[in-house]
Amino acid sequence: MPGGELIAVNRLEQSTGDVGEQAPEGPASIRDVAARAGVALSSVSRVLSGHPDVSDRMRTRVQQAADELGYEPDLLARALRRGSTMTVGFLLRDISNPLFAAIASDCERRLRDRGYSMLLANSDGEVAIEEENLGLLRRRRIDGLIASLESETADTTRRALSAYTAPIVLLDREVAGLVTAGAVLNDHFTGVSAAAHDLIAKGHRRIALVTGATTVRSTRERRRAIEAAHRRAGLPMDPSLMSHTTFNTGDSERAVARLLAQPDPPTALVAGGIGPSIGTLTALRDAGRQPGRDIAMVVLDEWPLLEITMPHLGSVARDAAATGKAAADVLIEMMAGGEPRTVVTDTRYDPRGSVIPVERCRAR
Repeated sequence: MPGGELIAVNRLEQSTGDVGEQAPEGPASIRDVAARAGVALSSVSRVLSGHPDVSDRMRTRVQQAADELGYEPDLLARALRRGSTMTVGFLLRDISNPLFAAIASDCERRLRDRGYSMLLANSDGEVAIEEENLGLLRRRRIDGLIASLESETADTTRRALSAYTAPIVLLDREVAGLVTAGAVLNDHFTGVSAAAHDLIAKGHRRIALVTGATTVRSTRERRRAIEAAHRRAGLPMDPSLMSHTTFNTGDSERAVARLLAQPDPPTALVAGGIGPSIGTLTALRDAGRQPGRDIAMVVLDEWPLLEITMPHLGSVARDAAATGKAAADVLIEMMAGGEPRTVVTDTRYDPRGSVIPVERCRAR
């Protein structure tokens, strides 16, 4: 079959013969419903589209026939006639990340309340897959797009986004030149600043940051916060303690192992993201070191298993529910003709048991 596409033949274009009360062999069409109800096609169309100028008797008759035949409307065809699919695309860089999954869930719930369906596409941390997913969602004729990108600077991603005519809301991302997009940004700077100031106040002078590449906003804001905290305290900062690889667990584990092997290793680790947090904990375990006993540790972003760590890890958390709902709200406004706008959601620092003073760190 050309292009590998499945081609559905509309039953309205087929010869139906004498249908009468006979049940259709395949999926029921509007013609089948009209024949079963004994009314004109136009009457069925008015009933199924919710037209107000229909008698109760006619509405009951048509609906009963549709129910008996198991008729299901072709939502795509109806949407294309109206010029709207009532569908929103949600592009994620990593659906296995519990935080992203929670954001997507809250966003979908908000969209569903407004009558929209949501198509989820996972880029798996790969720029090439991201480009492919952006093209697939656009060809689905979605009414709007919410995107948490793997990279803000990849040319392929920027070209794919520029091809969109539908409204776009960027999720904690900044893409230069994409001035028509709305955005929901997390205030990483405030939360990480609070964590950095707390660590400095507890005597730490060797604070390491392990996170993803600077091609995404969250990494840039987290590093900026740690640098600003050092400047405010009048302290120098060792650039070798800033490790920017990927958000992958394995890459973060290797990065932390290198940091711990330094002649003057860090006394505090700040892990930027869930993948880096898991990688950091693994590297510490392999080195025989424990957060809250041998070294101070703060994780940036929370996930459910944090509740059972011993000690309970200090964190800078963002509000998944507020982020997801805000993304949906901004996109709904734009799909209704509103102007793009930017919403900033809060982060919250909680030191808990792993943020210990430097004098208590056994690994000094």
